[in-house]
Amino acid sequence: MGNQHEALIADLREKARQIRINVLRIAGMSDCHTGGSLSIADLLAGLYSHAMRVDPKRPDWDGRDYFVLSKGHCVPALDAALALRGFFPVEALTTHLEPGSIISGHACAHLTPGIDASTGSLGHGLSTGLGIALGVRIDGGANRVFVMLGDGEMQEGQVWEAAMSAAHHRLSRLIAIVDRNGFQLDGRVDDVVGIEPLADKWRAFGWDVHEVDGHDVDALYA
Repeated sequence: MGNQHEALIADLREKARQIRINVLRIAGMSDCHTGGSLSIADLLAGLYSHAMRVDPKRPDWDGRDYFVLSKGHCVPALDAALALRGFFPVEALTTHLEPGSIISGHACAHLTPGIDASTGSLGHGLSTGLGIALGVRIDGGANRVFVMLGDGEMQEGQVWEAAMSAAHHRLSRLIAIVDRNGFQLDGRVDDVVGIEPLADKWRAFGWDVHEVDGHDVDALYA
């Protein structure tokens, strides 16, 4: 069992490394948000290689788990994760921002196989995930909904409206992940508008909260 676990963790670390390599490959060919993309590589490796139920051959499979990248400008990392999972050829990543490409500058569900929600306007992703989770409940489904948010988004009121509503409706299949990398476009998050104590705020809004090093693959797996 120990060897099996070690092999799994090693595989996740390698997939995260491949995601980072492909993000840098994209950044070397066209403009992209490199730092924010690199900061979620380990998280995406774990989600798409282990945690989420998806079928690359059927991106619109009704039984899939949904993923919403609220920080939609960091789509190069998501594109890389989807390519490694087999949703489309890895070679397609090199067409980022080219006319007619399926690899766009922000997450686009209409272009890229495997992307469930078009995002880019920050602060909307959790509300989108909330709506999906409510729809799943109405349909009697067992799908989970994962939403990846940036820490800069925590300054926006709509995030907390969605957080409050999700707790009110007891949407236990909705999982929010905050990438607390400390930076937003205008500088350090804590210098622009401080958001701490962040974990306590989520708890106060009725959420079950776990804090983990987003680059510790073993801890993320646990």
